[in-house]
Amino acid sequence: MLEKIGLDGTWQLQLDGGKRGVTLPYRDTIELPNTTSHAGKGEKNESALIGALTDEYAFEGYAWFERVIDVPERLAGKPCHLFLERTRVTTVWIDGREIGTRNSLSTPHRYELADGLEKGRHTVTIRVDNTSYPTKGGHLTSADTQTNWNGITGRMELQFYGEAYLSNVQVYPKPADRAVVVKAELIGDGSGKRVAVSAESLTGGQAIGEQVFEANADRVEAAFAMGRDALLWSDEHPHLYKLKIVLLGEDGERLDAEELTIGLREFKAAGDKFAINGTKTLLRGKHDGLIFPLTGYAPTDVEEWVRVLGIAKSYGINHYRFHTCCPPEAAFVAADMLGVYMEPELPFWGTVTDDTYEKHNQAEQDYLIGEGYAMLRAFGNHPSFVMMSLGNELWGSKSTLNDILKAYKAYDDRHLYTQGSNNFQFVPDILEEEDFFCGVRFSKERLFRGSYAMCDAPQGHVQTDRPGTMKDYDEQIVPTARRAEDASTGGEAIIQIQYGTEAKSVKAEAAGEELIPRIPVLSHEIGQYASYPNFDEIAKYTGPLKARNFMAFRDRLEAKGMGHLADRFFESSGKLAVACYKEELEAAFRSKRLAGFQLLDLQDFSGQGTALVGILDAFMDSKGFVSPEEWRTYCSDTVLLARFEKYNYEAGERFEARIELSRYREDPLAAGELQWELRSDDGRLAHGAAAFSPGAGENHIGICDIRVSMPSVAAMTKALLSLSIPGTDVWKTYDLWIYPKEVQVDLAGMPLFTELTDEAVSLLEQGGDILLLPRPDRASRSIEGTYCTDFWCYPMFRSISESMNKPVPVGTMGLLIDNAHPALMRFPSESHSTYPWWSIVSASRSVILDDMPRQLEPIVQTIDNFERNHKLGLLFECRVLRGRVLMGALDCEAILETPEGRQFLHSVTEYMRSDEFRPKAEVGLDELRSLF
Repeated sequence: MLEKIGLDGTWQLQLDGGKRGVTLPYRDTIELPNTTSHAGKGEKNESALIGALTDEYAFEGYAWFERVIDVPERLAGKPCHLFLERTRVTTVWIDGREIGTRNSLSTPHRYELADGLEKGRHTVTIRVDNTSYPTKGGHLTSADTQTNWNGITGRMELQFYGEAYLSNVQVYPKPADRAVVVKAELIGDGSGKRVAVSAESLTGGQAIGEQVFEANADRVEAAFAMGRDALLWSDEHPHLYKLKIVLLGEDGERLDAEELTIGLREFKAAGDKFAINGTKTLLRGKHDGLIFPLTGYAPTDVEEWVRVLGIAKSYGINHYRFHTCCPPEAAFVAADMLGVYMEPELPFWGTVTDDTYEKHNQAEQDYLIGEGYAMLRAFGNHPSFVMMSLGNELWGSKSTLNDILKAYKAYDDRHLYTQGSNNFQFVPDILEEEDFFCGVRFSKERLFRGSYAMCDAPQGHVQTDRPGTMKDYDEQIVPTARRAEDASTGGEAIIQIQYGTEAKSVKAEAAGEELIPRIPVLSHEIGQYASYPNFDEIAKYTGPLKARNFMAFRDRLEAKGMGHLADRFFESSGKLAVACYKEELEAAFRSKRLAGFQLLDLQDFSGQGTALVGILDAFMDSKGFVSPEEWRTYCSDTVLLARFEKYNYEAGERFEARIELSRYREDPLAAGELQWELRSDDGRLAHGAAAFSPGAGENHIGICDIRVSMPSVAAMTKALLSLSIPGTDVWKTYDLWIYPKEVQVDLAGMPLFTELTDEAVSLLEQGGDILLLPRPDRASRSIEGTYCTDFWCYPMFRSISESMNKPVPVGTMGLLIDNAHPALMRFPSESHSTYPWWSIVSASRSVILDDMPRQLEPIVQTIDNFERNHKLGLLFECRVLRGRVLMGALDCEAILETPEGRQFLHSVTEYMRSDEFRPKAEVGLDELRSLF
């Protein structure tokens, strides 16, 4: 372009919620770019959303913006474009003449004024509508994410051109040839025109001299050689070049110029993996719904995206999947700079139909397809843009999806394409034209994710299996033998699925044979381990979005008399969530056939019931649960893995572990040495070293086996297994527990009762003590014992399960343990759930103590979710009548089968025999009876 006039600044404003049309004169102003909400315009919203953040100035309808501009004589009559980045449905008038309407949610709006503008003052009027969308818009318009804002949030400018200029400039990298092919449309008189192309390295200082190419009448195609020393772009080495393309006239005069930032890269599917420039890579991804709580909309400045993506990279992330949305160009620029593989997605979460469907909407479908082409044109040059998805959890016509993929691939082969993220849920399929598959299962039982909602049961191994580090998904991805349950009878059936925050009945076409992937497989939205709210976070919401949901949750907790426990609930649930994420991630790294994963999420998700599933909050700030350095020990390009059966061992028992290395780095593997050590607070228990060489494997390297007889210990002992490769940043630790052999649990000598019998009451009347351990199925007012923290958030999936007539989630979030209490003196614990508690919790129910005296605080309390807020006791004590009670709804027979269970009961019974058994809270006999 020749020149541009920036349009940012003060505009006149009129809000028109009723869509009646503008009424003169304007009575308000706004600084653009901005949103009406962020500017605090309109009526203040006093309501409070519980399942999401509240937009304090939510507005839907027409927003009218108007200002006067001055066109200088030198630009008069020049071809002109009005450029509006990141907005909604716009209609533009200039001097009262309607120019047109644009409706892309993902890409800039351009209005072409071929005859230009006359010299002098002109009135520009822009109407922005955030209601009449051609499609629902997914997370681009959702109150659950960035809100359904109204306004213009990016660049606003008038762009002026000469008699001939370049349009739709696209650069196709050819890294094998160290070259790029430049293609562009030539607007205006193209006869006799040439283009001069040059480049300069932005990361290495290398300059590539100008090369001149002849142009055709209406297009340009130039193969620009960058030289054999040109540097390649990848996540590990994001080398960039500034490419300059100059359109020259017949006399060599400069008519137009474009500058693009490019990277030489080839991102391909290579068997069951992705490859960057021929080197296999593992995608370590996160979901992103464009949550930016301080503004309510996605930033359009590069600096903020560098900050955000830089935080993600510090936690080992090299891939972003955008859920039903596409970020602004600044995100791609930042990803180019930092080396992040980007996957935008069409703004759609629904059913793709054809004309055989009753509710076929061709207009919506055409819009979505067009939106994909617009994204490819607008952002396709960015080396970070490597993948694209057609939407989230789609259903409908497989042939239509396949046709869309085929058309996109023919149009732009710089990217890999998938039919969508987790399409067809319980009955997935791989389409002929898709380059990679993203999902959570290949049949009901062939799961390759660690956790699932109850409505999507069966649940995953992190939720159900005894903790260990043996699990991988290789057998689920490619079974060694055909399974009977995967055999299909063919035909169609109506099944009920989770659909967003609701349930939906869909027509499911059964696959004709067992599905075996032939392309890379990504695990979709893994994790979703919730932690309790941090109420200190409320003060951080200083923009248009207010955390009134957090305020409501805080008020509920205080009303239950547990407000003083909020910080401890937050910290303890968060520590458990981190442990769950560690196992979830390691299972992915142990899987040789998995091409990567997409976390949900590294950060909290503000909506859909308020899903606090991140180790970072919604602002991308750490919650303090885990450091980036520790997180990277199980989420990075190189991860040490120890495979062992369990975490709890009796003295003398054999500990065996297989040590492996998952490695996806560009530089070749060099010979190295693994060092390992098993240590307790009393000193080193065992240690060793093992050499490994490049011949040990490509990306999954078997290093050695560790075999140790657990030492004799006088008390329950926590041990730390440490692994490291000296001279590198690669290390890993695991907590293990060792128990004394043949711990005695003398229940026969205890006043043990499984019911509140007359004998038990008589003992209490006489001032005696009782150990009240009802079988879990006899504790009528109780919650099922489960170790894993809640999936996503309880209120959303409770509602979905109820609507589908399926079991509701347990909804608890781990333990809050009074670890200084003498009852646990012989069972030393953290204040949060750790693996010695797994078998105990699994053989228990937590008793609901809501109606008990408030001074009754459990020794071991189960943390309930923020909707229900029960006071839950796994182990508690009280004074009743003249006696004392220690109680928990525990299956003693099951607990006694494990060394950790025996140690726990030993500690409890020894405490009851001691002088330290002095409960503080007093409970009435009728109150105690009410628990049965």
